[in-house]
Amino acid sequence: MITGFIPPDSGTAKYSGDRLIGKHPHEIARLGIARTFQDMRLISQMTVMENLLLCFQTQPGEKLTGVFFNKKHWQDLEKKNRAKAIELLEYSGIAEKAGTLAGELSYGQQKLLSIMCCLAADAQLLLLDEPVAGLNPAMIEKILAIIEKLPEQGKSVILIEHNMEAIMQTCDRVIFMDAGEKISEGTPQQVRNDSRVIKAYLD
Repeated sequence: MITGFIPPDSGTAKYSGDRLIGKHPHEIARLGIARTFQDMRLISQMTVMENLLLCFQTQPGEKLTGVFFNKKHWQDLEKKNRAKAIELLEYSGIAEKAGTLAGELSYGQQKLLSIMCCLAADAQLLLLDEPVAGLNPAMIEKILAIIEKLPEQGKSVILIEHNMEAIMQTCDRVIFMDAGEKISEGTPQQVRNDSRVIKAYLD
């Protein structure tokens, strides 16, 4: 198992380890941390667009006070969220799937959507669980290109991936684990050339 880390170019995180202990998932998301899962966790019977819209943090229309007392505000915000969702779908190359049920997407498209959901949540730290596992080479390159650009947007990425080439291509810092223990850490080249890594994984 390889954990790769991409640091952001700028910006400061608004979270720390001691602030996460005991937090509910939605509270952690509000701190700027989002994650993907190997099984995606998308709502398969909702459309691609609906899955994205659920991820935005600011949803005043969900509260009765917002519905009855500030209708114009939440309507404007919903339009803004929808426009951002369309932008994310265009960015990921699946805009034509906006009205498609998430469960009808290909496996690779579902992985793309799960990453876009993290961006819709305005995550500053993305935790990606095997984002390119089981994908064809073209989709791997597409997803890696998106991940590589995230630090330019002030975002950090931690990814777990068994695809050594994907890690070498994408990450600035790599931690290699074997049987649950860290056996090497450093730049991709340092880890690739570590004899312990070669013995555990590359032989």
